[in-house]
Amino acid sequence: MILATVLKKGGADASTSATAIRRGVGAMCAAFFLAVLPAPARALPPGEVFEAVKDAVVVVKTLDTRGRLKGQGSGVLIASGRVATNCHVVQGGAAYQVGRGEHKFAATVYAEDRGKDICLLDAEGLQGKPARLGQSATLKVGDPVYAVGAPRGLELSLSDGIVAQLRGGPPPLIQTTAAISPGSSGGGLFDGEGRLVGLTTLYVRGGQSLNFAMPVEWIGDVKPGRKPAVEARGQTEWLKRAVVLEEGKDWQGLLDWCRKWTNDEPGNVNAWYGLGVAYGKLNLYQDAIGAFRQAVRINSRDARSWTNLGVAYGKLNRYQDAIGAFRQAVRIHPTYARAWYNLGVAYGKTGNRTSALDSVRALRRLDPESADKLFNVIVPR
Repeated sequence: MILATVLKKGGADASTSATAIRRGVGAMCAAFFLAVLPAPARALPPGEVFEAVKDAVVVVKTLDTRGRLKGQGSGVLIASGRVATNCHVVQGGAAYQVGRGEHKFAATVYAEDRGKDICLLDAEGLQGKPARLGQSATLKVGDPVYAVGAPRGLELSLSDGIVAQLRGGPPPLIQTTAAISPGSSGGGLFDGEGRLVGLTTLYVRGGQSLNFAMPVEWIGDVKPGRKPAVEARGQTEWLKRAVVLEEGKDWQGLLDWCRKWTNDEPGNVNAWYGLGVAYGKLNLYQDAIGAFRQAVRINSRDARSWTNLGVAYGKLNRYQDAIGAFRQAVRIHPTYARAWYNLGVAYGKTGNRTSALDSVRALRRLDPESADKLFNVIVPR
């Protein structure tokens, strides 16, 4: 979740040489950073991604005690004979089958983590080329991704989209624009090079449909013998419901939900972060500060919580505190454009134009448009 509000334009006096300063700094920033921008990674065409990953995606069927079909979804082959899928796909089953087309194999649950909604199945005899594993932690908003699954147990399909948001983490829950059809849950979300970055799941609540993927890193955390807490809500359930409330701009609903979440999981940084977002959107900035401070106590390297803490301080004109929070954010996450922007605004509010222009220079290589906007705040026309 991202608190979109930023500190607003200050009232710094414009000097008579503002235009000259603006042009000079803008040209200097552009010239300096032009040579150091990294070349973007080449994304494969959708057809090539599909050809590369199709053997790794299978149909998962859940059977009752009489061998009748109870439910179905998709899964991803991560090693010979081993399939990763969503736990809700195999929930309540007495037996399981995995395979492709007419080739089906009996499967058993090898390991499960229902809190993360990831189950591993063993299917003796199942062959194929396992998925290449990527890292969700390397994804950025806007990166191309591809969801591959078997809707309603039929032929494999691919839908393309982008990373819409990265929620929580690390590693983050991935929100994507790639459509996930019923029956495709448990399938693979692949990056532009055909590497598995998550397991897809369609989340429907209150008339809203959102497409998510559990981060691939969670698969490695699932070990046999771990008994899930039956009564506790799953980690993903808390987070996905919070996202639905945020997407619907139901700030009071988000506040109520995150209060319950922090009571249930007082050590969960995402719960406190969500609570801070809700307080901020309801203009309860002192309460937002308390929530974000608790978030950074739990995880001192959570750059988004430091950034939103700074925004809340700024709303109360506590600009030195805001600067301290934003500086923490950019130390942790040097490419976090939003933190650099707000740091520059906060410096401008205190009259420290030199440091504010340093923020412009740092921002220029990350987001030139935002850098121009920040410069116009610092050096008004």
